[in-house]
Parts: sequence; structure tokens; C-alpha cells
Amino acid sequence: MAAFKETKFPADAPVAEKALGWVDDRFPLTKLWNDQWGKYYAPKNFNFWYIFGSLAMLVLVLQIVTGIFLTMHYKPDAALAFNSVEYIMREVPWGWLVRYMHSTGASAFFIIVYLHMTRGLLYGSYRKPRELIWLFGFAIFLCLMAEAFFGYLLPWGQMSYWGAQVIVNLFGAIPLIGPDLSLWIRGDYVVSDATLNRFFAFHVIAIPLVLLGLVAAHLIALHEVGSSNPDGIEVKENLGADGHPVDSIPSHPYYTVHDLFGVSIFLVIFSAVVFFAPEMGGYFLEYNNFLPGDSLKTPLHIAPTWYFTPFYSVLRATTADFMYVLMGVVAAYVVFIWLKSRLSTIVKSVIAGIAIVAIIGMLPQVLDAKFWGVVFFGGSVVILAFLPWLDHSPVKSIRYRPTWHKYVYAIFGLSFLILGYLGTQAPTDTKTIVSQVCTLIYFSFFLLMPWWSAMGKFKTVPSRVTFHPH
Repeated sequence: MAAFKETKFPADAPVAEKALGWVDDRFPLTKLWNDQWGKYYAPKNFNFWYIFGSLAMLVLVLQIVTGIFLTMHYKPDAALAFNSVEYIMREVPWGWLVRYMHSTGASAFFIIVYLHMTRGLLYGSYRKPRELIWLFGFAIFLCLMAEAFFGYLLPWGQMSYWGAQVIVNLFGAIPLIGPDLSLWIRGDYVVSDATLNRFFAFHVIAIPLVLLGLVAAHLIALHEVGSSNPDGIEVKENLGADGHPVDSIPSHPYYTVHDLFGVSIFLVIFSAVVFFAPEMGGYFLEYNNFLPGDSLKTPLHIAPTWYFTPFYSVLRATTADFMYVLMGVVAAYVVFIWLKSRLSTIVKSVIAGIAIVAIIGMLPQVLDAKFWGVVFFGGSVVILAFLPWLDHSPVKSIRYRPTWHKYVYAIFGLSFLILGYLGTQAPTDTKTIVSQVCTLIYFSFFLLMPWWSAMGKFKTVPSRVTFHPH
């Protein structure tokens, strides 16, 4: 380690320059700025889909700031929580604005994250060498789901109360430990003051700390291997005389201006929602949540907030009759693996053994549909983490994949949206059948990806990124 050496400046140097030099001698402030943004080179052909990362950072800051101000006036007490929210809305100066910014920001966060993940799907941003970036992003998504769930109870409205009751009760479907686990999570036999206090602690302190750490890890990993691009080309493989990729440009000022333009458009839309439609027809703020939680009065229809509904639909689609269909699907999938997979016989045998155990477990005399609904609910989320190893396409970007691949992605996206919509609706026989079909499509997209992603005629990937100055 070199000895400390202080930078010398001319006597007439600006005070700001001297102050920055003094800090840089003791802390790598300028180096961090240059490494993470100022002189970080990114592909020059970013498009619309690459704005959502910076928007996610903006909304994260917005949620933290508004959350701090809400916490100043909120009371985490079952007898006071609902009234404290009403106090914020009616008595705290600009409290209504802070509350609506926070509630709208929650939905905006998930919209942005879903679009950010869609970009990853389209352009193969999860492929080698960016697997760890994707895993950090997936962990961020899990934290967001936990953060939203814990925060959902805090207003102590009717839908908040009963939504939390239903979700926590799902853990009771786990054999042997389920009832005790549900009791441990709630801290009581029903959702009560004990539940509210622990959810408040997780929402305000624990999860945000983990989330910030994961965001930092996500960005560090991104800047270590470099950003992807719409062509799926590794720009670092083509360096110029200055040692920088010839198809890259410094993030500052180019993408600073690019992102500021996107931020300005986002803020216009965000402000329009906050000021004119903060409830968004009951999707951002449910109308039942304007009534205090009542443990003696169950709402006619209980549903989670919209960003959970695709996965909630998977849970509701898992009925007793549907289990027989799933048994057949599992058996057919194992046969398909034996015939088409290049896995070793030992691995195939292990998969077959697991499948046999699963099929036996799906029998109504062994494990009921509620348990398997919880399993598929969790599986529909966790399966996203395995994308880097499920996609066997020789190219990364959808631009150079066969045309019919685009239809596969479109069908998958449509089934996800349908699941999301059905999750907000009261169940009927027809809607249950549709959700079951969409559930099969959803899982088929991932479980068959090792085969369909490598099929078809692929286009030649250029050696340089496609870029049209504008």
C-alpha cells in the first residue's frame, strides 16, 4: 500500500476543485463517479426499452422519500392505523399528495420492473456473461414483492386486512409445519396488532435495507461485465485505439440526456395519475380499502393488488379437477425429456423419480389442491430465476431469431396479461378454465424453452451493432 500523498493545487485554483481534490485523496469519489457513470461506456444503440433501469432508480428514491414522510405521521397500531392514514390525507399539509405519490409509486415501480424484465426477455440480457445480473435482478423482484405485501396491510383497510389474512393462510397448506408457520408469521391466531407491528418493521426497515444492497450489487455486476444491447453483441470484443469499444459511448453526457428525456415523460404521466386518478379505477387503491378493516365482515371478493394477480391466478387455477390434468402433463413432460433430452441416464432417472413422487403427491388422498396451488404459485415466480440456463438459443436478441419465436413470446405475454386480469375478477367456471389454460401456457414457455429456443432458422448476427443516428 502506497504512502498517503496529498494532491497539490495552485494557490488560485477554485475552492470547489480544492475541496474535491481533498475528498478524492481520502475517498475515491471521482473514481466512483467515472467508473459507475461518468466514463462508463455503454452501447450506442440503446432504444426505448433501456430507459426503465434509470426510471426504476428514480421511483425507488421517490418511494423511500415519500415513505419517510408517511412514517412520521403513521401509527402502527391496529386501533389507530386506519385513522392515522385518514389524518395524513385530511390534516397533514400536503399529506394527501405524499400518500398518493407513494401509492401510485408502488404500482409505477412494478410496471417499470415488469417492462425492464420484458426487455431482458426480448434481448437476452440474462445470457452469459450476465447471469449474475439477472439473479440479482430476480432477488430485487422478490424483495419488491415482499415489500409490497408487508406495506399492503399498513392502511388497515378492509381489503388490506383480508388480503393479508388470505395470503398468510396459504402457508397453512404446507404439510406438518403449515399451521405453526402461519401462526408465527401473524404473531397471533388472526391478523392483529402483532401482525401489523411486524409487517411495519419489515416494510420500513428490513426489506428496504436488503433492497438497497441488492440494487448496489445489481449495478456493480452490470458495470463489471458491461451492458447488453438490442443486437445481443458483446461490444467489448471490438475495441478502438483508445481501448474503449468502438460501438460504445460515454454514459455521461449522452445517456444522461437520454434518460432525462425519458424521466420527463414519465413524470408527466405519473403526475397525471397522482392528481387526476390516484385510485386508477380501484386497481392502484382498492375502494374497499377506504373502509376500516373489520374481522367480522368479509368482502365479497378478496384479491391482491394487480401486480400480484398473475401469480394469484395460477394459485386459483389449481383446482382438484385440474390436478388430474397436471398429472398427465408431468408424465408427458418426463417422457419428452427421455426421448428428446441429451441429459445423462442418471439425471433422467432422477427427474423421473421426482416426477413419480410428484404425481403420487397430486393424488387427492395424499396432498390437496390447495397445497399444490401454493407450490405452483411459488414456482411461477421462482422459475424466472432459471432463464439463463433454460434459453439455449444460439443468438441472444429476438431480432435474429426465427419469426415464429416472436409469436411464442407474444402468446406468453398475452397469457401473463390474461392471468393478471383474471386474478382481479371473482372466479367463475369459465374464468377458471381460461386461467388453467394460461397457466399451462405460462409454464410450458419456460419448461420447453431448452428445445423451442434452439429450433428454427436464425439470422446472421452482425459483427457491429446496428445504429442509425437521429
